[in-house]
Amino acid sequence: MKLQSLAFAFLAALFVGGLAWVFIYPLLSGERQSAKRRASLSKAEPVTRMGDRNQRTRRDQVEASIKEIEERNRKAQKVAIATRITQAGLTWSKEKFMVISAVLGALAFLIPLVVGAGLLPALGLAFAAGFGLPRWILGFLKKRREKKFLAALPDAVDVIVRGIKSGLPLFDSLRVVANDSPEPLKSEFAAIVETQAIGMPLGEACMRLYDRMPLPEASFFGIVISIQQKSGGNLSEALGNLSKVLRDRKKMAGKIQAMSMEAKASASIIGALPPLVMLFVYISTPDYISLLWTHPTGRIMLAGSVIWMTMGVLVMKRMINFDF
Repeated sequence: MKLQSLAFAFLAALFVGGLAWVFIYPLLSGERQSAKRRASLSKAEPVTRMGDRNQRTRRDQVEASIKEIEERNRKAQKVAIATRITQAGLTWSKEKFMVISAVLGALAFLIPLVVGAGLLPALGLAFAAGFGLPRWILGFLKKRREKKFLAALPDAVDVIVRGIKSGLPLFDSLRVVANDSPEPLKSEFAAIVETQAIGMPLGEACMRLYDRMPLPEASFFGIVISIQQKSGGNLSEALGNLSKVLRDRKKMAGKIQAMSMEAKASASIIGALPPLVMLFVYISTPDYISLLWTHPTGRIMLAGSVIWMTMGVLVMKRMINFDF
């Protein structure tokens, strides 16, 4: 009874202390006043000088364009299946993709039933083959297509810069890239040329490149063209700077890949070691390890091991992936 009273008193004191920390401490420590002061100091003062009016107008146009682009990208985070198919470089329709997924799921459901594995494994394999496998293939094709696009984009920007410096209009320079570049850069710039030819502004047509190729580099290219079309400026210089940025990002990606190869190899070995040991033990002494799927306790242990291994692999994957 005395122990329960002490525990109750401790919990009550902890509760009161937590309330005091949340509501009373900010008032006494002056954190709110300092936050208000920092907010007031960080507010930009309006520019009132007449000489800076043109510069302010240009800056406002650039900021408005960037905010519009960020808002559009934020809304486009949830990508539809039809868009993902297009990003993967396939010409399938949504209905065809659904039919192929349904056929894979049905086959994965029937094969375990025929073998006699049971209903639960059949449902798991059907879900993985019908829902996970097609989307994984789309993601794989999309990443492979994006790598090819990134490898050829800096050279294409250099071609546009040289064309503008030699006197060609921007539209004609884009057409040169659409005619002479390798895939998938050729088809993407051909889509820009076709979209602009039907009456869409060139800046908006270039901005649509990000919808088909969701990469920061494609967004950079669209931003440069869109801002130049709205506010003017030296386009060849802007695209030259963009080409340098793209090549620097490519070099950085290569350095990150080289520096992370050791961690990726270690993660691959650690992730593959338990299944390989399990396979070798089963080959050498199958009766010793078969208890994991024949005994109820072994099944629970096997399921727990699979869950923990999956969590570990996902954590290691997050640790060795670098975004820049």
